[in-house]
Amino acid sequence: MSGDPDNAYFANGIQDEILTRLSKISDLKVIARTSVQHYQSKPENLPAIGKQLGVAYFLEGSVQKSADAVRVNVQLIKAANDSHLWADTFDRKLTDIFAVETEIAKTVADTLQARLTGSEKRAIAAKPTENPEAHELYLKGRFFWNKRTNSDLKTAIQYFNQAIEKDPGYALAYAGLADAYAILTAYAAAPVSESLPRAELVAKKALELDDSLAEAHTSLGLLLFYNLDFQGSTKEFERAIALDPNYATAHHWYGLGPLRCIGNFDKAIAELNRALRLDPLSLIINADLGVGLMTARRYDEAIVQLRKTVEMDPYFYYAHLHLGKALQLNGQLDQAMAEYKKAAALNDDPLVLGLLAQGYAKLGQRDEALKTLGQLQQIATQRYVWNYTFALVHITLGQNDKAIEYLERDYRDHADYELALIKVDPMLDPLRGDPRFEALVAKVFATKGN
Repeated sequence: MSGDPDNAYFANGIQDEILTRLSKISDLKVIARTSVQHYQSKPENLPAIGKQLGVAYFLEGSVQKSADAVRVNVQLIKAANDSHLWADTFDRKLTDIFAVETEIAKTVADTLQARLTGSEKRAIAAKPTENPEAHELYLKGRFFWNKRTNSDLKTAIQYFNQAIEKDPGYALAYAGLADAYAILTAYAAAPVSESLPRAELVAKKALELDDSLAEAHTSLGLLLFYNLDFQGSTKEFERAIALDPNYATAHHWYGLGPLRCIGNFDKAIAELNRALRLDPLSLIINADLGVGLMTARRYDEAIVQLRKTVEMDPYFYYAHLHLGKALQLNGQLDQAMAEYKKAAALNDDPLVLGLLAQGYAKLGQRDEALKTLGQLQQIATQRYVWNYTFALVHITLGQNDKAIEYLERDYRDHADYELALIKVDPMLDPLRGDPRFEALVAKVFATKGN
């Protein structure tokens, strides 16, 4: 409400931090900001939205910022009848913002009669930095990180680095930096071999500064998964969930990562469902639940879930891509190709081209497959293309040796994380039983003492 659109990041950030403090209280179920942000202006029908999100109460608020002063208005509302349980206004200096967040979280917990353990009281009272400039830079970093595009992630990295320059002891800024580096690969912005060492370094630095950060344990869990250390990854995710049971990202990455790749599908899908209950309108969690079901060979359920995600946002290319894979694996190749083409129109991810190429090969259109493979090879001279993408194409061209060669190169160069799924990925089923392929699977699972 500051009148300055450049301050949108600040209101989003304060909202995020209040939710994070509340989510440390295991007695409460707290919905993630990605689902809540759909209702930025006051929604009309609170009881219906309460039902949709699976919540009984809403915390509504506004933030005004002017120079070094900040005003936060909050009210706690019962969803069933729109009655107000508590309201307050806080006029403070920017330097006192963490105290305001703590007071709000504590009052909400008291009003809802939530039991707080000693460690939870300490967690909601934490003051991450004494430097208001560093805090603002961190909030800007998170604002861009949440946008999840190649260029926005790089902008987020700049802001997190600036926050660290202002306060070298700011653990959350290191955790943010680790998150940004960690998902650069997923958005085809950098190979794992380039982003992983940096991410691991800063995640460990964050934990060195503050071992109680669920965000940093979650980042490290993802990085260890990328690094094929499934045991270490599991340990970090379990620690993160113990510290913050409401942190949707920890459940999400745990289910999609080590649990899925070792074939523990029931638990993986349970974790993905838990993430979805905490963040029901998240596009990526909705899509990844479909991905988990697909890896478990539950294709019909995967198709239903991925179609639901596409309905939520028809422009979300990732959902079209995986819906295509699920349809293909379910024997519906024509429909799969239509989805791949939609994904290709929405994003220039080389994996989509690879899926189109292997689809053409499966349809007997070998010339079209080779032409698309040529395009991929051309793209690979200018930007990073997963070895896995080439492997998929060569499988359908009947060139299994070449496909295995690409996967072995992947293992040798440690270039992308798809290799972690070598044991369970249905797209690699045509290679199973080949001694060279089985030897590679054994190597991947011998790594780091898994």
